[in-house]
This record gives sequence, structure tokens and C-alpha cells, in this order.
Amino acid sequence: MAGETDDLDALVARLRSADAATRVDAAERLCRAGPAAVRAAVALVRACADTDDQVREWSAAALEELGPPPPGSTAQLAELAAGADPLAAYWAITLLGRSGQDAAAAVPTLAECLGADDPAVAERAAWALSKMGPAAAAARDQLEQAAGSSNPRLARLARAALDGSG
Repeated sequence: MAGETDDLDALVARLRSADAATRVDAAERLCRAGPAAVRAAVALVRACADTDDQVREWSAAALEELGPPPPGSTAQLAELAAGADPLAAYWAITLLGRSGQDAAAAVPTLAECLGADDPAVAERAAWALSKMGPAAAAARDQLEQAAGSSNPRLARLARAALDGSG
């Protein structure tokens, strides 16, 4: 077990390398680790904003395999969700949604993301809010506005979140 932890920590460190090939290799290895890479979830979301296409692709592929992020990562994910990079924001929001009510502290950030310029980010925020249960009631005004959107997917997801918010 300790060896696996050391390996995971080393791969996370390699995601921050100045060398793109090193970052690509680390992201690919984390992807191939499957759900065991969950402790690297926040680092993988950050890597979704990398300047290298392959790093972004491998990081997103790794995140597809993960369930909820590790406990205690809500604040970091909320910060990434509010960031400028749409792919990193999308994946941060996805992980917050996978956390469900455990990420209720991120509801204000998710509410702001409903107004994102990128439709995929706004839609994902509505989906994530639908996973928050009663905590999503704090985003009722923004969800009602999104429910009236001309984007049919966003409107449908926002209505679902409103239905689940109590």
C-alpha cells in the first residue's frame, strides 16, 4: 500500500513538470490506474487546463473513471469550477456533483457557473446542483433563470435541480 501511495504522489508531482512529455506520461499512467487514482482527482482537474492537448485528454480520460473525489477537496474543486478554463471547470463541477450533498458548500459557486459562457459548463452546473438535494435551494433564483434558458438541455437540467431541491 505505501508503495502505491508513493507512486501516486510521484505521478501527481510529475503532472507539474515543466516537460510536456513527462506530464503526458503521468496523466496517462493515472488514467490507466483507474479508480485507484482518486486521490489525484484535484491534480487531474488542474491538468485539464494544461497547455498540452495530450495532457488534457489523458487527464479527462482519467477523471471519467473516478467516482466521488476524496473528502476535503470541495473547496479546491469549487475554486477550479470558478476558474477561466472551461475543461477544468467542467471536470471540477462533475466531481462536485459526484460528491452530492457532501459538496453542499459549493452550491454558491455552482449557481454562478449556471451563467457560464461555455454551455457545457452551465449544463454541468445544473446537473451538479440536481445532485445536491435540499442544499440546491440556495441556488433557486439562478436555477429558475436557467430553467427559462433558450438552451433546452440547460433548461431541462435546471428544472430537474429545482424539482430535487425541495
